[in-house]
Amino acid sequence: MRSERLGLAWHWVACVALGLAWPAWSHAWGVPELMQTLAQGGSAKARFTEKKFIGFMDQPVESSGELSFTAPDRLEKRTLQPKPELVRLFGTRLIIEQPGKRQMVLELGGRPDAMAFIESIRGTLAGDQEALERYYTLELKGRADAWQLTLLPRFDNMRKVVTRIRMEGNQAHVALVAFDQADGDRSEMRITRVPAP
Repeated sequence: MRSERLGLAWHWVACVALGLAWPAWSHAWGVPELMQTLAQGGSAKARFTEKKFIGFMDQPVESSGELSFTAPDRLEKRTLQPKPELVRLFGTRLIIEQPGKRQMVLELGGRPDAMAFIESIRGTLAGDQEALERYYTLELKGRADAWQLTLLPRFDNMRKVVTRIRMEGNQAHVALVAFDQADGDRSEMRITRVPAP
């Protein structure tokens, strides 16, 4: 159960990091420009709808709710449907809360595999291409108004959890974040940005 929770945690952390509002793109377009755009990001909020395709289930598991990022290292996923759950990451501490259940607190700092994911996400939020490429191979395809960014884990311990992260979007809008897991399950999260007040 704990390893399943951790696998889901990597999933939502990357979704938050890669799926929230980004500033406008510059005229040139490529991975360096994407990283520059990310480096200019700050706090952001979004709504999500997610489908998880699990091998032993006939229909995908659907959920929806809210995502938020507060610079420099606070991430939250608040699921509202079908049942409430709050997952928060502060630094290296992961907290999972469900109504009527005991709060689960996990310290990830002592787990090198976990920290590889965390540092990769922080590299994304910071627009740090060098940090990302320490853990992932980055592939950017398409054009500015119809692009696809794929992250391929470099190390075996990461590939045991997720084999590929794929994002699709138009200009600065990230419309889809998809995960292919090592066990054959997959998920797709569609993201709608919430405009700043």
